[in-house]
Amino acid sequence: MKTDATIFVVDDDASMRKSLLWLLRSAGWHAEAYASAEEFLARPPFIGTGCLVLDVRMPHLTGPDLRDRLAACQSSLPIIFLTGHGDVPTGVDAMKKGAVDFLLKPVDDQVLLQAVQRAVEQHQRAQGHAREMGIIRERLARLSAREREVLEYVIAGCLNKQIADALGIAQKTIKIHRGRVMEKMEVSSVAGLVHLCETAGIAPRRQDLTH
Repeated sequence: MKTDATIFVVDDDASMRKSLLWLLRSAGWHAEAYASAEEFLARPPFIGTGCLVLDVRMPHLTGPDLRDRLAACQSSLPIIFLTGHGDVPTGVDAMKKGAVDFLLKPVDDQVLLQAVQRAVEQHQRAQGHAREMGIIRERLARLSAREREVLEYVIAGCLNKQIADALGIAQKTIKIHRGRVMEKMEVSSVAGLVHLCETAGIAPRRQDLTH
């Protein structure tokens, strides 16, 4: 289970923090513990991979309060809630807002470790998707306005003649634009271009086509 991920524990109960740190570190995780939400928020912003094991009921800022603060900052850090109270509405709200799990204290060691593993894997996937989106946006920014139009027709499956008729320009010019689109988007096939556009949520352009 060893990984470069960091597991953050936020709990106002000192004995619980000590127990969780021992468990996580003995399982091979790098772990840090904080006695309050405020203490966690005071640390430098975290840009790595990991998750947050968060107590629900704490003085001042509660676990859900911290979750909301992190969401407002667009943090992608997954959260596992721990609580000593079977508060169903809080649990339902936590899961609706994206918590990986909502576990009751005293939590079974294996159940918690499995939840941590799922949370870290979820974070890795989210970060991978974010990196992919960043690369695609960077490539899209290279396109001229006309090349972007051509791209939208190409991913709709349109032929050069159809695109030329729709845009009122020569097929030869469309061929040049199409080549530049493929070059700037760094793909070698229309299928590859379609995949990038689907990932980025770019819709194909279908209107005003002639046959």
